[in-house]
Amino acid sequence: MTDPASEAHTAVKPLKGRRALITGGTTGIGRAIAVLLASEGARVFVCGRDPAHLADALAHIREVGEGDGVAIDLAEADNVGAFVTQGCGWLGGLDIAVANAAVGAEGLGDTDEAALRRAIATDFTAYLLFAHAALPRLGGKGDIVLTGSMSAHVLGPGSTVYAGMKYGIQGFAEALRREQGPKGVRVTLVEPGLTGSDMIEKSDDEKREAIVKEEMLRAEDIAVGVHYALTQPNRVVVQQLTIAPRGVGSE
Repeated sequence: MTDPASEAHTAVKPLKGRRALITGGTTGIGRAIAVLLASEGARVFVCGRDPAHLADALAHIREVGEGDGVAIDLAEADNVGAFVTQGCGWLGGLDIAVANAAVGAEGLGDTDEAALRRAIATDFTAYLLFAHAALPRLGGKGDIVLTGSMSAHVLGPGSTVYAGMKYGIQGFAEALRREQGPKGVRVTLVEPGLTGSDMIEKSDDEKREAIVKEEMLRAEDIAVGVHYALTQPNRVVVQQLTIAPRGVGSE
């Protein structure tokens, strides 16, 4: 006889033994995702631009699990492919690809051409190139997670560049899901609200105060959302997950 308690919760897909690439995995949301996945038994390979941030992230990852990484700038030509090749070589394959690396951007009228090109290369082009390079390594199964932003829905002054790119990622995620879902690859878009990360121009004390007031999220809050999406059974795809701080109301 089936135990009724066993039917009360859907079966989850363990992370143990799964192999994950995470861009921007040395700080903020990406680092929180890497640490959480490693703590659950996944092997992770991360990247970030700053060698010191990489070393610090790897120290924390290795406290709870297994991981490695490389300092690399994904805005530079050919570096996305190099990261995927190096990461998959270390991992011995690929099950999870998390595109998370991003830089902030000023409004279009306040941005010079060089900064605009770098923002687009990092926050948009690198996402597409990363997914493109990851797909053949996934082999018709596994997960692609794209970190977007609630900025895609907040089209105010000063948001022209950043919101435009995140709105583009939203459309890309939906189209990629329709393209790859029938082939066996799940595509999830995670859209965080205001989160205490290095991209926020506030002091650490100001961030802590905002988190206490529940007006700002911790990076770990977003990581838990990614964990949820990745551990659902194969028949389930979490298409879009918006995570906002309760204290600021709906945006």
